Amino acid sequence: MTIAEQLIRMAEDELTEYSTDARKIEKLRRKFSFAVPYPKQGAVREEVAASIPQNFVAKLVEENRQTVALPFWGIGGLGLLLGISGRQPLDLIATGIGFYVAFQVQKWGWELQAKRLVLQTLDEIESSVKNPEPEKTP
Repeated sequence: MTIAEQLIRMAEDELTEYSTDARKIEKLRRKFSFAVPYPKQGAVREEVAASIPQNFVAKLVEENRQTVALPFWGIGGLGLLLGISGRQPLDLIATGIGFYVAFQVQKWGWELQAKRLVLQTLDEIESSVKNPEPEKTP
C-alpha cells in the first residue's frame, strides 16, 4: 500500500465520525505529519490530485453520492418486491443489479470524498507551514 493510499484510508476513517470538516482536517493534520515527512507531502498531494477524475459525473457523485445512488436502491427494492410477490425470478436479477450499482456508487463517492479531504488537509498543512500563526501571549 502506497503512502497516498494510507492517507486516503485515514481520511475514510475520519469520514465515519460526525464532525465538521475543520475538525476532521485538524485531526488528520497530526496523523499526516507522523505518516509523511513534510518534504514528501507535495509529491503525495500531486499523486492524490491526479487520481481524482475531473468529469461532471465524478463531481456529482462526490458531492451527492446518496442522491445519485437512491434510484438504484429503488430499482433493487422494486425488483425484490415484484420478484417475490409475482413469483417472477427474472425480477430478482434487477434486485441484484440495482443493489450492486447503488453500493458501488456509494463506495466511489466515499473514496472521492476521502481524496478531497486528503487534499484539503495537505493544503492546510502547506499553508500553516508557509504562514505560521504568531504565538498568543495571555
